[in-house]
Amino acid sequence: MSEIKVNDKEVVVPGEVLAVGMDYLPSYGTHREGDKILASRLGLVTIEGKVIKLVPLSGVYLPKAGDTIIGPVVEILLSGWRVGTNSAYPAVLNMKDATSEFIPRGANLTRYIAIGDYVMVKIFNVTSQNLVDITMKGPGLRKLKGGRVISVNANKVPRIIGKQGSMVSMIKDYTNCQILVGQNGIVWIQGTEPAREMLAVETIKKIEREAHLVGLTDRIKAFLEQHKEGIQKIAD
Repeated sequence: MSEIKVNDKEVVVPGEVLAVGMDYLPSYGTHREGDKILASRLGLVTIEGKVIKLVPLSGVYLPKAGDTIIGPVVEILLSGWRVGTNSAYPAVLNMKDATSEFIPRGANLTRYIAIGDYVMVKIFNVTSQNLVDITMKGPGLRKLKGGRVISVNANKVPRIIGKQGSMVSMIKDYTNCQILVGQNGIVWIQGTEPAREMLAVETIKKIEREAHLVGLTDRIKAFLEQHKEGIQKIAD
């Protein structure tokens, strides 16, 4: 008889038995040994129907094709820019992938994107040697102007975003801030007042700290409600 041995959103350690029986299917962060599904790493259990997977609570970001990330320009190249990815592997943004505008050979590329500028880009290729190619062509991809940038554990990004963007949308509504979350753990925030930006920062950091706890959405909503009045007084 098949049986789940853990609760949804429970924190588990490597080797812990999550389920017994063949009715359940292992997914990301889990594996099967005989008729048991075991945790492969430290993580937060997610049970979706018959599928059991883990949201990692530790580890570093590894670039992969399809990820949308935020990073700083760290070097100007002959034919583009080198961009930090919050990992050991920087990315290359070629001129043709940065803009549809014609850039003449030998042009001063800092006129378009300078060292220190942050960009929101998409990874479209990662080679076997971990060379990362990125593009700025696509919906929402662009150079980011103003605002502030913070770094969070990349493994906590799904909790910061929430199901179908519910968590980050709630933060935006309460703080009236623009918020972009890169899958590499870099977050860009721009608000109408510094106090609103700081509330967004504090809220995101709270999610990062408490991502493994049950009832996170309710606690974050209460936190925002608690601080909303003070922010409104400042705005007035």
